[in-house]
Amino acid sequence: MKSLLIAFSLYSRLPVPKCEWEERDMRYSMCFFPLVGAVLGLCGTSVFWGMEALGFGVMSRALVLAALPVLVTGGIHMDGYLDTVDAKSSWKGREEKLEILKDPHMGAFACIYGIVYMSLSAAFFSETGQGEIVSISLGYVLSRILSALSVVTFRKAKKEGMAAAEARACGAPVKWILLAELGACAAAMTAVCTRYGLVSLTVGICCFGWYRHTSYKHFGGITGDLAGYFLQLCELGILAGIIVASKL
Repeated sequence: MKSLLIAFSLYSRLPVPKCEWEERDMRYSMCFFPLVGAVLGLCGTSVFWGMEALGFGVMSRALVLAALPVLVTGGIHMDGYLDTVDAKSSWKGREEKLEILKDPHMGAFACIYGIVYMSLSAAFFSETGQGEIVSISLGYVLSRILSALSVVTFRKAKKEGMAAAEARACGAPVKWILLAELGACAAAMTAVCTRYGLVSLTVGICCFGWYRHTSYKHFGGITGDLAGYFLQLCELGILAGIIVASKL
């Protein structure tokens, strides 16, 4: 139960009972991380159908859906995305890039790519219909399963930080539980819509491989910021892939 509460308190702004916890209580928190995505997906689907029923325009709906993940999560993953963009755009050495990840100040590239990200997200959401919204919502679960798998299996760039702490705390069965969740998520995605499900899985796996390659190349491993960076790109990629597939 503590692992469940930790997952929601760390990775969302949803109200949960407060409890005192230590690093060892995080043992199974990564297993519950995808559940945050499930709640976010449920919120997104409900908002879509609710705004459509109330007669809101396409642009209003798109902007709200683009902002919803940040509102539900508190921006923790977007923060990682912005920090990573700043670090990669600096073209400095590995150690300097890791220092930029820790810098609380936002650079110009973070601002630029943050605007680009939200603009693209809103643009693709403006093309979303009832046939796509459920598949897009399941993408929030897939991205978190893959992000959690990276935390428990990929090399870490630093011995301290959120990713390292999560990896140390995770029990041996966590990887297998996440793989089982991945199988269940893949089955659900293809059951809802085979074409969109296959597109989402292909995009997710491609992003996962690229994330590992670029993290090892530029940073020597992953950090919590890089895991958030991957999650944001994976969600945007799945959204874009589904919308493009819907036009073919």
